[in-house]
Amino acid sequence: MTEIESLSEAAAANELMRLAKQIAHHSKRYHAEDAPEISDADYDALVRRNNEIENAFPQLIRADSPNNQVGAAVEGSPLAKVAHAQRMMSLDNAFAAEDVEEFAARVRRFLNLGADAAVAMTAEDKIDGLSCSLRYEKGRLVQAATRGDGSVGEDVTANVRHIADIPQELKGAAPDVFEIRGEVYMAKTDFTALNARLLAEADDPEKARQFANPRNAAAGSLRQKDASVTASRPLRFLAHGWGEVSALPADTQDGVMKAIAGWGVPVSPLLKRYEGVEDVLAHYAEIERRRAEMDYDIDGVVYKVDRLDWQQRLGFVAKAPRWAIAHKFPAERAQTTLEAIDIQVGRTGKLTPVGRLTPVTVGGVVVSNVTLHNRDEIGRLGVRPGDRVVIQRAGDVIPQVVENLTRGEDRAAFAFPDHCPVCKSEAVAEEGEVDVRCTGGLICNAQKFERLRHFVSRGALDIEGLGEKSIQEFLDLGWLDKGPADIFRLKAHRAELLGREGWKEKSVDNLFAAIEAKRAPDAARLLFGLGIRHVGAVTARDLLKGLGDIARLPAKAAEIHAYLEANPQGEGESDGKYMTRKVEAFKSILEVRADGIGPAVAEALADFFHEPHNRDLWDDLLSEVAPPLYVVETRTSEVSGMTVVFTGKLETMSRDEAKSQAEALGAKAAGSVSAKTDLVVAGPGAGSKLKQASALGIRVIDEAEWAEIVAAAG
Repeated sequence: MTEIESLSEAAAANELMRLAKQIAHHSKRYHAEDAPEISDADYDALVRRNNEIENAFPQLIRADSPNNQVGAAVEGSPLAKVAHAQRMMSLDNAFAAEDVEEFAARVRRFLNLGADAAVAMTAEDKIDGLSCSLRYEKGRLVQAATRGDGSVGEDVTANVRHIADIPQELKGAAPDVFEIRGEVYMAKTDFTALNARLLAEADDPEKARQFANPRNAAAGSLRQKDASVTASRPLRFLAHGWGEVSALPADTQDGVMKAIAGWGVPVSPLLKRYEGVEDVLAHYAEIERRRAEMDYDIDGVVYKVDRLDWQQRLGFVAKAPRWAIAHKFPAERAQTTLEAIDIQVGRTGKLTPVGRLTPVTVGGVVVSNVTLHNRDEIGRLGVRPGDRVVIQRAGDVIPQVVENLTRGEDRAAFAFPDHCPVCKSEAVAEEGEVDVRCTGGLICNAQKFERLRHFVSRGALDIEGLGEKSIQEFLDLGWLDKGPADIFRLKAHRAELLGREGWKEKSVDNLFAAIEAKRAPDAARLLFGLGIRHVGAVTARDLLKGLGDIARLPAKAAEIHAYLEANPQGEGESDGKYMTRKVEAFKSILEVRADGIGPAVAEALADFFHEPHNRDLWDDLLSEVAPPLYVVETRTSEVSGMTVVFTGKLETMSRDEAKSQAEALGAKAAGSVSAKTDLVVAGPGAGSKLKQASALGIRVIDEAEWAEIVAAAG
């Protein structure tokens, strides 16, 4: 990972864009879908990296910065949406004692207090549950909602009425309006009992619904359309704050929380008030010591400035209060034995090693499997079946191996496979990459669905009516076992298809007509549809401009493979010189001069066609389709020989069509603006490319002017 100090402004902008997308994706998986893909620790690392770059480059802070987002938007939920009267915020994180000390120092600086001034704080355990807001009016519960994206959540009023911890009426005299906020959670013992009951009730134990951890169980149980399902689940609630109120019963955090407890709403028994950082850190250490004994999952301790008038002065940043911080725990660890290493093949052909463990309890969850990520990670850890390893549940979600305790034992290293365990095709890692991938492509059952979906997609053969659902159905029926050529033999199953749900005579005939229309497909689209790594739509066209006949590809790929076998990097030959030598050789073999055809493309072609299964698939496909020779007909135009860049939203054509038009006019379509650019076609929303073009004095036209150039071409 590049050090912040070494990042250029352009590199920082690119990384902030990538981080914003990654963090938004993982927030949605955690908050909206209850299905996290990464650990809390890994998520926190992404957020920290984003914050460090934003601090170094404040001018690059994006509108969709993760620091402006809370939770995840409510999408596709069967529950009604609820707008929060006051936004439900998130918390900033601390990971070390020094971070907590800095938090207290920031509070003093903001409030203009002396360096030694006492800042009283409350400290309470941070429950790993689902945030929920309970609205009471005149002491009666009238509405309950999940956090959602902080502004809009889901209405779970009917569901929380079945949670015994949540009173329907508050005890004593409560304000006219008081929103109590806290966490819905499931105790560890209740979680274990629930999974056991679901297993016992299942007709087929292999298909029994089992929750991964108490947090997922709580979220899945609360967010039910049928409240009777929630009623059957042992959910609990602990309050930690409040939202909209008509009046406050005290002027301190501690005082209000005691009032909430007095109204009959559970509050953490570990909530304490302290005068300074030293005392809250001691409380943190005590809670961490007791963590494993507790009957509910926690992932840290939350500190809040006690005085409410100070909280009001401190206010909020984009998504979190300045007066509170969450001090996260380090991940819990345990020792166990690595019994086996299995290799799983993903839909893109990536080989992922999975460790099978002697089951061990880590943080209240029984762990029996762990990802080992890739071949390099196995080498770094030196793990082999039989090793004693240390397991960590990073962020209490996804387990990982952090140490091999027996790597010094004299046993053979694990041999990572060089052939796919599913289809037996070669498995290779490209130069500079850690992932090993199966080269089987369309003949590999692990990849077949994704490859076929790509083959019929809009950018490839574009077969209308053959969507993901139909592909999966035909695969399940065994009608596409041989690969894409079977698509053109589906007509043999017409009678069977007509008898299946959702297939009427008209829809069947329309599908077969769409398939027949692709018997003579565009050669570049066919090549792109094969899904060969690094061969995108533009690269496919560039390849065929030189070769003309797509049928020549296997022989050319064989020449590339032979060259690589006969011409390895020479002793003393620099990487750069060897790369230059390969580039020239491959361009000569492929008869192209396009900049996009480099060693990665050429070697991917060689790997694909070197595999006998792929050559058989290719021959089978060409027995069903007859792509015409690829001829690029160029017309004389005022842009012939120019380099053209399209930017912004194109309203009358797709980006692919625009590039195709440029090539037909004898121009080169480029993806970025440079001093070599001759013309920029800008649609609505054009941004940095348009500014760069103006700065370089490059001619800029709109889509209508481009259409005039196309129409006037000879």
